Amino acid sequence: MEFDKPVTGGPCWAELGTSDLAAAKRFYGEVFGWRCDAPDSRPELRGYTVARLGGAAVAGLGPLYRPTQPIAWNVSFAVADADAATHKVVEAGGTVIRGPMDIFDEGRRTVALDPSGAAFQLWQARDFPGAGVFNRPGALGWVELATRDVKRARDFYTSVFGWSVNASEWYTQWGMHGMDFGGVTALHERFPADVPPHWLPYFAVEDVDGTTEVALRAGGKALQEPTSVPDGPRIAVLRDPQGAAFGVYPAGDEDMGSAGVREQDAGREESGPGAG
Repeated sequence: MEFDKPVTGGPCWAELGTSDLAAAKRFYGEVFGWRCDAPDSRPELRGYTVARLGGAAVAGLGPLYRPTQPIAWNVSFAVADADAATHKVVEAGGTVIRGPMDIFDEGRRTVALDPSGAAFQLWQARDFPGAGVFNRPGALGWVELATRDVKRARDFYTSVFGWSVNASEWYTQWGMHGMDFGGVTALHERFPADVPPHWLPYFAVEDVDGTTEVALRAGGKALQEPTSVPDGPRIAVLRDPQGAAFGVYPAGDEDMGSAGVREQDAGREESGPGAG
C-alpha cells in the first residue's frame, strides 16, 4: 500500500482469530520475526496479544470468540465514526455481525459482512490507532478481497468508504486520497465451490521464496507457490498450521499492480480462508 500510517477509509489493522494462540505466536515469530506482548489480562479478551516489530504494533492475535468463527485473518478499516459507518454498511446491503461496540478505551468496532458474505471490521480509533508501521518486512502491506461478484463489491465498498477504483482487464485496485492499498479479484470457476468470499492480508517480506521455505519448515502450507506475476510483484499465498491464509510480497513493491492476474491462471487449493 502507498501510505505508511492508518488513513481514514483505509486498512489499519490485521487480526488473526485462531484455535491455538501459543502455536500461532511461534509460527509467526519464525516467519516474520514478530515478538508478542504479554497476553491481555482482561477476561473479555481471553489472552489477546499484540505482535510487534521493534516497538511498533503490526498485528493482533486472538482466540476464537464464537463457536462459528472461522480460523482466519481479519482486516479492519479505519473510520471516523463507527456508528455512521455501520449505518452505511446496512444501507449498502451489508450485514452487521457485532457492534458498534466500545473496546475499552482503545476504540469502537463493528464486525460486518459485505453483500457477498466477506467479513471485515470497522475501527474508530481512540487510544489505539492500529498498525504502527506498514510495508516494512513483517508488516501489513496490501489487502485483497476475493469475491464472486466484483461489480457489487465495487458498488458496496465505494458507497461505504468512498474508495477510488482503478480497474484493468485483470485486476481492480482500491485507493484513498490517490494512494492504492488493495485490490479485488474474482472467485472464478477454477476455485473450489466451497471457497467463501474473504479478505486476504498480504505482509511485506524481504524474500518471498525464503519466507515460503521458512513457513513450510514451521508447519505451514503454500496455497500459491511463489510466483512472479507479469508486470507485477513476486507473491505467495500461505496457510499457517491452524488453517489461516495470508499472502506475502516483496517489501518496497507497494503497488501490487496486476497481482490479481494470478487468479486468472490458477485457483488456490484452499477450501476457504481459515479452513484446516
